[in-house]
Amino acid sequence: MKRQAFVQWIMPAVCLVFAASGCNTPKDNLMVFNRYVEAGDLRPAATFAEDKLKKGASPRGEDLLWMLQLGAVERMEQRYAESTRWFDESEDTLQYFKMKNDEISRLVARAAINDNATPYSGAIYDGIMVNTYKALNFMIQGKYELARVEFNRALDRQRRAKEDFSRQIQSVQDRLRQHQNSTMAYRTLENPEFRSKLEQQYPSLSNFEAYPDFVNPFSTYLAGIFFAVTNDYSKASDLLKESAGMLPNNNFVLQDFAEVEKALNERKAISPTVWVIFENGLGPIKDEIRIDLPLFIATDKVRYFGIALPQLLFRPAAAWRLDIRSDDQSCATELVADMDRIIQTEFQKEFSGILLRALLVATAKAAAQYAFEENNSSPAAICMAFFNFFTTAADVRIWSALPKNFQVARLSRPADGKLTIGAGNRPPMTVQLPDCTHAIVYVKMITSHAVPRVDIIRF
Repeated sequence: MKRQAFVQWIMPAVCLVFAASGCNTPKDNLMVFNRYVEAGDLRPAATFAEDKLKKGASPRGEDLLWMLQLGAVERMEQRYAESTRWFDESEDTLQYFKMKNDEISRLVARAAINDNATPYSGAIYDGIMVNTYKALNFMIQGKYELARVEFNRALDRQRRAKEDFSRQIQSVQDRLRQHQNSTMAYRTLENPEFRSKLEQQYPSLSNFEAYPDFVNPFSTYLAGIFFAVTNDYSKASDLLKESAGMLPNNNFVLQDFAEVEKALNERKAISPTVWVIFENGLGPIKDEIRIDLPLFIATDKVRYFGIALPQLLFRPAAAWRLDIRSDDQSCATELVADMDRIIQTEFQKEFSGILLRALLVATAKAAAQYAFEENNSSPAAICMAFFNFFTTAADVRIWSALPKNFQVARLSRPADGKLTIGAGNRPPMTVQLPDCTHAIVYVKMITSHAVPRVDIIRF
């Protein structure tokens, strides 16, 4: 009864007090940043992100997250040198955390309050997209040798991803199993009531088609196109073959592979081609859900026992597709990579560790409440319960400026060099291609009401 009254009556009142105090949490900061981006207010978004950087001698807290956000926003504004600078900073920080992997694992396993107490050290897909975006920046600037370096780095990250991820997860899980409250946490995990609550909150956690071994099909495919237009057909063939295997229903990818194979066999260049790449919408964000737990220690002497977990929320696409017309051709873009699915793949693989850590922290907090009550110190127990409630928070940090998906269309270069591109209900736009053999028309659209931003990469 004590616990029920505490949760139902006292906690909401104290919540109002804390809400009125205007505490800036990682969740609050991300909400502000996301509102700026979704509204197309990109300069305020960049300023806000830069203000959140600690600017210390070594990266801390959310430094990496805000570097990633800055790199993406500067790209949206077509400020490619600035974008690359922030992605360089991001890559250095990813490397810093990789070198500190053992230390980070200890911090994660020991997190006494919640996962937000540990620094944001990046997801596998973060690193792959950093190098992919840097390659795109260099391609737009005509710095093809630097683009080649970044594609090779992105592909190398993909090759090492499974091993790196397994090592990180195993290191944390080994330490979690040694935690003094692990027995109690595992009992909670096995409880049918808890499993039922979890399944209600995460009905589709495993109900999706995962990509293999942390591969981002867009990075692989775009690298294949790059090596094809720079006449490295052997490497392009390997990459486009891999892409075709992941995307058997994408006719354009299959055509690209066939063209490169023909060029290899006949020892001649591929025919003049235009690719239209569509970077569509905004990727998922994370929200927090709370679950009250079945308690296995003196229930009436613990006022609050619950956990907070992250949950992915998916945002709408900016447009279903792009429709492209030239003097004698017409086509529509097809999906190359679903970033929602890439992020969900990694989230699903991390979830068991996130859940176990939340249970260990909650059990330790409940044990502290119980100890105060056993020592007839109810005021201290009440204060501990308040502390537990307000420090129970999910880690909702995520690189939210990534797109929802990437799409592509390909067509022969039109004789007059003109393309007409339509996106949803927006008026069609005309693109005039420069004098070149091959071109990539790169269209970025954040939301359905945003003006598309177009870059032309010439080869």
